[in-house]
Amino acid sequence: MSCPLHFAANLSWLFPELEKLSHRIEAAAQAGFKAVEVAWPYDTEVTELKQALEKNGVDLILINTPPGNKAKGELGLGALPMQEAEFRAGLDLAVKYAKTVGCKQIHLMAGRVPVGLDRTSVAKAMEATFIENLKYAAVILSKEGLLGLVEPINTRITDPRYFLNTPHQAVRILQQVDRPNLKLQLDLFHCQIMDGNLTQNITNYFPLIGHVQIAQVPNRNEADSPGEISYSYIFSLLEKLGYQGYVGCEYTPKGNTVDGLGWLRSYWGNQGTKKLAGRAECQ
Repeated sequence: MSCPLHFAANLSWLFPELEKLSHRIEAAAQAGFKAVEVAWPYDTEVTELKQALEKNGVDLILINTPPGNKAKGELGLGALPMQEAEFRAGLDLAVKYAKTVGCKQIHLMAGRVPVGLDRTSVAKAMEATFIENLKYAAVILSKEGLLGLVEPINTRITDPRYFLNTPHQAVRILQQVDRPNLKLQLDLFHCQIMDGNLTQNITNYFPLIGHVQIAQVPNRNEADSPGEISYSYIFSLLEKLGYQGYVGCEYTPKGNTVDGLGWLRSYWGNQGTKKLAGRAECQ
C-alpha cells in the first residue's frame, strides 16, 4: 500500500496577514501543519527562529540561499559570473541557519540574467558558473549532511529573466554536476507553465526529485481552485511512485489561509487519519 504524502506550509506565501515569521509558524501549527518552508528566513534572528519552531512543534524543512542585492534586481547568485564570492558567503549563511534549526534542505538559487544582457549570449557562461558553484556547494553541504536543491522558475508568468526555467535544463545541469546530494526541486506550477506533460516529467525525473511544490495554474492559488492541474491525480501519482519527501504548499491564498485548506483536510480524511499535514506511517 502506498504511503500518504507529507505537506509543508510555505510561510513566504501562506498566512500573509501576519508580518512576523514567528507568528506565521504559530499559525501554521494551529492549522495542523507539522512542517514549514521559508524562502528567506534571514530577517529573523536564528535563535528566535529556532525557539519559534520548537515552541510550536514544527520542523523547518527548506530554505533558500540569500537572493543577493534586491535593489539591483538580483534573485539568487548561483549562475552569475564574477559573483562566486557572494554566492559562497550566502551559502555559508544558509548553512548556518539550516544547522541551527535542523533544516535538511537548501534551495541553491540560480539567479536572473542580468539586465541589459541577452539570455542567449550569456547562457554558456551562466551555465558554467552555475555548475562550478553547485560542485562547490555539494562539498560544503555533504560535510553537514544537507541536501541541495535547484528549482526551475517559469519565465512566462513569474520571472522572465530567471536563468533556470525548465525541468529539462535543470536535469541536464544536475547530470553534469553529478553529485548525490544535489536534487531537483520540482514546483509543478512552474513545470506546467513551461512544459506541461506532468505525468511524464514526474515519472521520468522521479529519481532526481528531492522536493515538490504545488499551486494551481494559472493564478497560483489553492490546489482545488479552478485551473489546469488535477491535484487529486497528481497526489495519487506521487503516492504510486513512492514519494517520501514533502509537498510544499507555495501558493497565494484566495482568502483566509485556513479557510482555503479544505482540499488538504479532504486529502487527509481520505487517508483515514486525523493529521492535517505531517508525517504518517504506511498502514
